[in-house]
Amino acid sequence: MWDESIKAVNTYVADTKRGELWYGEVNMETGKRTGTYFGSLEAFFPAVLCLGGDVDRAARLEESCLKMWNLYGIEPEEIDYDSMKVAYKGYYLRPEIIESAYYLHHFTGDAKYLSMGETFFQSIVKYCRADAGYANLKDVTTKEQGDSMESFFFAETLKYLYLLFAPDETLPFNQVIFATEAHPLRKTW
Repeated sequence: MWDESIKAVNTYVADTKRGELWYGEVNMETGKRTGTYFGSLEAFFPAVLCLGGDVDRAARLEESCLKMWNLYGIEPEEIDYDSMKVAYKGYYLRPEIIESAYYLHHFTGDAKYLSMGETFFQSIVKYCRADAGYANLKDVTTKEQGDSMESFFFAETLKYLYLLFAPDETLPFNQVIFATEAHPLRKTW
């Protein structure tokens, strides 16, 4: 099922702009492109591609994700990758781009994913640190802070940052699978 599905996704949903790999929006019946939006929630897909064995495509997509992050020094909720304009200006302290860097570092050992992680961490500290913790951003272009910090910030965002930099033996990668909010469950199968 994976092989058939990912072939269709890579045929119809994958999109290349300026030599960059993105995954946009298409009509599920026809495959016709309906939008060129990509955002923080889609930034999990490089990790999925890694788990599916397509590390090269995952690396290309993570580079596009990093470009999205670097537009304003922190990731907007959504961009139009065709125009490289922000479509939704919020930042909710999401983990997906960091999760993908973690998986890519695990599968490749390439230090550039540590460098990405450092960029992500430093941006979060610089723009989201508040008196009593961390705050979401209402607008990545102005860096105006909001007044919320979702639980996934601790459960996932900081956990993936920690795991990205932790020694390999910290978590036996091949003996666990991550559930919702990055809870590692020991494989018993």
